[in-house]
Amino acid sequence: MLQAPAASPNSPSPPGPAGPAAANAAAASFASLTARLDYLSPPDLEQVRQAYRFADEAHLGQLRNSGEPYITHPIAVAAQCAEWKLDAQALMAALLHDALEDCGVSKAELIERFGSPVAELVDGLTKLDKLQFNTREESQAESFRKMLLAMARDVRVILIKLADRSHNMRTLADVPRAKWARIASETQEIYAPIAYRLGLNQTYRELQDLSFRHLHPWRHAVLEKALERARNRRRDLIQKVRKEVETAFESANMSVRIGGREKTLYSIYRKMDEKHLSFAQITDMYGFRLLVPNQSDCYTAIGTLHQLYKPVPGKFKDHIAIPKLNGYQSLHTTLVGPSGVNIEFQIRTEAMHVVAESGVAAHWLYKANEPDSPMTARLGAQWLQSLLDIQNETRDAAEFWDHVKVDLFPDAVYVFTPKSRIMALPRGATVVDFAYAIHSDIGDRTMAARVNGEQVPLRTELKNGDVVEVVTASVSAPNPAWLSFVRTGRARSKIRHHLKTLAQTESEGLGEKLLLQALRAEGIERFPTDDSTSAGIWDKLLRFTGNRNRSELLVDIGLGKRIAGIVAKRMATLLSESGEKPNAVLMTRERFNAESSGHSTVIVDGSENASVQYASCCRPIPGDVIVGYLGRGEGLVVHAEDCAVARKLHNKDSERFIGVEWSDEPARAFETGIVVTVNNGKGVLARVASALAASEADIIHIDMGQEAAQETTDLRFVIAVRDRQHLATALRNLQRTSSVLQARRSTAAGA
Repeated sequence: MLQAPAASPNSPSPPGPAGPAAANAAAASFASLTARLDYLSPPDLEQVRQAYRFADEAHLGQLRNSGEPYITHPIAVAAQCAEWKLDAQALMAALLHDALEDCGVSKAELIERFGSPVAELVDGLTKLDKLQFNTREESQAESFRKMLLAMARDVRVILIKLADRSHNMRTLADVPRAKWARIASETQEIYAPIAYRLGLNQTYRELQDLSFRHLHPWRHAVLEKALERARNRRRDLIQKVRKEVETAFESANMSVRIGGREKTLYSIYRKMDEKHLSFAQITDMYGFRLLVPNQSDCYTAIGTLHQLYKPVPGKFKDHIAIPKLNGYQSLHTTLVGPSGVNIEFQIRTEAMHVVAESGVAAHWLYKANEPDSPMTARLGAQWLQSLLDIQNETRDAAEFWDHVKVDLFPDAVYVFTPKSRIMALPRGATVVDFAYAIHSDIGDRTMAARVNGEQVPLRTELKNGDVVEVVTASVSAPNPAWLSFVRTGRARSKIRHHLKTLAQTESEGLGEKLLLQALRAEGIERFPTDDSTSAGIWDKLLRFTGNRNRSELLVDIGLGKRIAGIVAKRMATLLSESGEKPNAVLMTRERFNAESSGHSTVIVDGSENASVQYASCCRPIPGDVIVGYLGRGEGLVVHAEDCAVARKLHNKDSERFIGVEWSDEPARAFETGIVVTVNNGKGVLARVASALAASEADIIHIDMGQEAAQETTDLRFVIAVRDRQHLATALRNLQRTSSVLQARRSTAAGA
């Protein structure tokens, strides 16, 4: 059911009277904005002024929840962008960012008035029409997908969006309290991590604290008071440390700028919550930040500090040699100061400090002085490019957003290739994530891996400093099981894309086979030829089924989304209308064969991969009498004929069942379940496993249950066998094994 559009945070109220006071307030706020635009040229400044006039006219009469004219919000967003020294186009887009969504202005009008680049920026910021979607979640996912892809093409989109969200969060107190939780949660889970990934640490900390304030007002207030009391208590200690540090650097003849750093309320709260600490146990609430002239001075400064105070072992981090994923660079050390209090110091250059606080925005802040700074050029580029890569394989908005959210976690591990190239990956990343981070072809062909020279499983989680070597093979391909442990969005989307492509190819082949079989039952020998006459028949058939092309129709038949018999009847009707009569002899023979027990529509041998699944409820193996069920969107599912699940499905959906038969030469072994009842004792499991190995049956899974050990117990195995005869041999060998009381096959049908 379609829902009405949900109001955005601080969306404009209905037009009301805008008096002289409101006009004066808007004019005053724009005057304060122009005071910050001294870095723009006069023509650029005039363009920004025109955008302001247009936005002011578009929002005329609209008020914010606080009662202020709505135009004050776009001005505040533009002011934040001006702090980052963004260009005129970005400032114009900031002023116009709500014009498309809230004022009925068209994109064409923006292109005509302000040019295509500005209109594209505004369009990237504008939410899609909510009425296109069934749920608000779908709408949100599509909106974020659109915004993030626009951001990947032009990072100014997300900078404006973050400025917009920052101002909305600062004024969230004016919004009805019922909306606080939704808006604050969205900010904390989505916008704050994006700010972190792009290195906008100042914005990241502010968004986290504002979200915390509105999600947990009481906890925020209590911690705020506690922090104020602690600040007063430690003022003397901080002044003493500052004086001693200044004296130490004067003695060393080093130029250094010393600043304070206070832990944010949210980071204090999170540390208390995660580590189960009281407020008094948080020892790193205060720290110092030292800014030095150049990179070599950072390491000299560390030496000076370590001579002044004793360092805490294991608390030194070099983010200069190994920057964080978002480009952050700094040296961190924790020292034991006066009275035994631990104090953290951060040492960096002025250039590193700009990047640390402003991330990608440093590109504009720094552009005038160092246009080719490598530090700013690489910021966020890798992640932004990965968004485009993921989008190429993932057209579904919700799936795309799932992949992106995986990559928003800030923790990282740093590992090395055999050639000593360093790679940064999210914490918990596995060998397969590493392989895909190098190249998608390496990931697709991964067969095995060595970590620090030792062979390891592909699901192994990597640790800082690991040296990882991936072994590839041309015959290897992505395994669906990898999706259960990969950690990065890139790896997840590449694996899914490969599996979908494979499934579609195989489903198309199965669909073609099923449709041709159904056509023969209608007396049609083969598909219509590809001439102009037949093209019209295919077009009419595709309009009937709602598919875009023939390939998509065949895939749908192979996946069970369309029933081959219905499509075949429609095609036979269309052919009859065009003058092609059905072959009565062929029709009679095919229908008789379909009804006879000796004939089967589809031959299976185990090589079908994604297009054919073997039901886990009954685990059929060659030699079993089998039936095929075309599940909706699942492809062909093969069941044993006496399977209870298959019988229920047949009673409900009999037209979806087709005849299936085993190939004379199956291509692989098939899994089946067995239950072995044993007398408990030492070495029983080893003897059972040895008997199975002697029978050449591979053990896939063992389940010994959760109950306490008893005199007799059931061991449940999933084993791989060639056919029923091979299974019978394995069961006979088990029966002859000492301590084994009984061995039998286990299926849903109780066979």
